[in-house]
Amino acid sequence: MSLFHAIQPLYSLSGFAVGLLVGLTGVGGGSLMTPLLILLFGIHPATAVGTDLLYAAATKTAGTAVHGWNRNIDWRVVGRLAAGSVPATAITILFLSQLLPPGHAKADFISPMVGVAVIITAISLMFRKTLLRYVSARQGKMTEARTTLLTIVLGATMGVLVSLSSVGAGAIGVTVLFILYPKFPTVRIVGSDIAHAVPLTLLAGAGHWYLGDVNFGLLGSLLVGSLPGIVIGSVVAARVPDTLLRPILASTLVVVGGKLIA
Repeated sequence: MSLFHAIQPLYSLSGFAVGLLVGLTGVGGGSLMTPLLILLFGIHPATAVGTDLLYAAATKTAGTAVHGWNRNIDWRVVGRLAAGSVPATAITILFLSQLLPPGHAKADFISPMVGVAVIITAISLMFRKTLLRYVSARQGKMTEARTTLLTIVLGATMGVLVSLSSVGAGAIGVTVLFILYPKFPTVRIVGSDIAHAVPLTLLAGAGHWYLGDVNFGLLGSLLVGSLPGIVIGSVVAARVPDTLLRPILASTLVVVGGKLIA
C-alpha cells in the first residue's frame, strides 16, 4: 500500500484541528492528540502514545529549526534536561517491555497515566501565572549547582511522564523552567523546551516502535493535517483572545483526563 493510500482523511482532519489549537495556544500536541486517539477513535493507548511520540518528534524538529535559526535556544539548559530525560526514558521503555504485558494490562496502565498527565497539563495551563507569582515571592536566589540539579531532575521526570503518556513536554516543562530560570525571556524558555523535546520524543518513540506500538499509517495521516494546522494557528493566534481560549481548553482537558482515569 502506498503512503498516499494509507492516509486517512478523518485522522488528517483531527490532526488539523489539534495543530490549529497547538498554534493558537502553544499547548503541546500530546495533551490533545493522545486523548483524542484513545477516546474518539478507540486506538489502543500504547499505540496512541507511541504514534504520538514520533508525531511530536517530527513537529518539534521543525519548531527547533525555527528557534535555533533565531537563536532562541539555550543549549546548556537542553543538555541538562537531556542528562535526566535520556536515561529515565530508557529505563521507562525497559519497564514497559519487561514488566508490562501487551493487551488489556498495558492499556489499563497507560490510559490512566495519560489522564493524570493531561490534568496536570490543564492545571499548568490555567494557573501558570499564579503559580509563578507565588513561587517568585517565596523563592530565594538559587545557586548554579542547585539550578543544574533541579533541571536534571525535571528532565528525568519528563522522561518518565512523556514515555508513559506522550504528555508533559510542553506546558508542564515550560512552567517549571520559568521557575528555574526566571530571568530568561519567554521565547528562550519555549525554544529550549521544544529543542529538548526532540531527542526525548524521538528516543521514547523509537522505544515504542521497538515494542510494536507505532502505527505509521496513522502517523502519516496526522502529520498531513497537523502541519498546516499549526501554521494557520500560529498566524491567527494574535487575533484570538487568549483569556477566553485557555480556560475553555483547560476545562476540556480536565474532563478528558477524568474520563481516561475512570
